Amino acid sequence: MFDVYFKNLKDLLDTIETEENESINIAAKKIAQCIQSDGIVHVFGCGHSHMLAEELFYRAGGLAPINPILIEDIMLHKGAVRSSQFEQKADFAEQFFGNLSIQSGDVVLVASTSGRNPVPIDVADFAKKQGAFVITISSLLYTKGVDSRHKSGKFLSQAGELAIDNHIKVGDALMEHEWLDVSFGSGSTVVGTAIVNAIMVDAINIMVENNFTPPIFKSSNADGAVEHNRQIIRKYKNRIPLLEK
Repeated sequence: MFDVYFKNLKDLLDTIETEENESINIAAKKIAQCIQSDGIVHVFGCGHSHMLAEELFYRAGGLAPINPILIEDIMLHKGAVRSSQFEQKADFAEQFFGNLSIQSGDVVLVASTSGRNPVPIDVADFAKKQGAFVITISSLLYTKGVDSRHKSGKFLSQAGELAIDNHIKVGDALMEHEWLDVSFGSGSTVVGTAIVNAIMVDAINIMVENNFTPPIFKSSNADGAVEHNRQIIRKYKNRIPLLEK
């Protein structure tokens, strides 16, 4: 059955490449502009969506000024059910706003496939108030199939300046079987990481075309990487504490 799963993934990626092309390009331009102006790109998600932040952070071949917003209470390792409860809790995000270093001119990526829960929406709202440009990644199909859990009634796609649709069906599963009454084979992480990496490679290309050298990490296993990466870390560690503690 894995070949059907691969086909469904490829079809989904083809859909995103076609229908989200313009939005991905706009996101890349905003990120290129941000980095050229010494800004930071912050990435946030709850549950499995937090993996998009880890995917981009301190990555060989990836941009350096990426700040992952990792809040343990809404990550899986402190209790999966518990993390879902906190993500759905109104005003919970206010408890960690004071620890966020979002500034005017920064870009904030917020990911949540359902886009219905309060915490990602509140983070997007907070980031906008700080003067950051907010990009959301969610499934617009959820806005037609479920109700928002946010007190305002809005979805994540309505909380930012730019909404990218990951085109995931309600339930976040790509597969079905005639003997099962539940779908399976999740797809949001695969397409989510593809989307954010697509944005970053496009941003790098834009910076190069602007005669700006993008700050890209080299693999620590490549010769000459240590000094190259150390210089980049020196520049960004004050705003991205997780780079070096």
